[in-house]
Amino acid sequence: MTGGPFLAIGSAPLAIGASLPSTALATPAVAQITAIEASLLAFVVLTALATALARDVLAAVIVFGAYSLGMAALYTFYRAPDVALTEAAISAGVTTVLLLLTLAKTTRIDHEAAFESVNLPAAGAAGFLFAGLLLTMGDIPAVGSPDAPVWSNPDVSQWYLAETYAQTHVENTVMAVLAAFRGFDTFGEAVVVFAGGIAALIVLHREVFA
Repeated sequence: MTGGPFLAIGSAPLAIGASLPSTALATPAVAQITAIEASLLAFVVLTALATALARDVLAAVIVFGAYSLGMAALYTFYRAPDVALTEAAISAGVTTVLLLLTLAKTTRIDHEAAFESVNLPAAGAAGFLFAGLLLTMGDIPAVGSPDAPVWSNPDVSQWYLAETYAQTHVENTVMAVLAAFRGFDTFGEAVVVFAGGIAALIVLHREVFA
């Protein structure tokens, strides 16, 4: 399995640019949750709840780091390694370190109870929102489905693959899309990372990273 991005339909990978087999077009992919995916989803939900309910700030920070690593693993499972690397580096790495440094320079309050009591109105609102989001899951194409927008509009993806280098002189199409075609969005993300770096320097009482 070498060369460019691919889409797995059944057990055979399909390179972007190749024509879809007629059987793939006729038979839509069915979304199935594997054991690994279910385990990652359960881990993410449990760590998110533990982060929100933990009374001890240090415990909340540590569990939040585990939550971020779980999200990074989930992104990797869904074939989004660029998002997974960002999640692991920024959320699980930089953010966790920044929060731990902040705790080291402040006073940590001891609590007798490990978890906060559940706010029932807030829990009900969150459950209502979660149920609404679940109702939209049926409209999301399964991973590898030929009905996904990227495949149902092949002219768009083919244009990016054919014209990216001529337009941006960047060989990696994904990086070209991030840095050029959606540059305003990426600039906003860069501002957030820059602000996080400045905050880390302030906490460390340093002028530059060394």
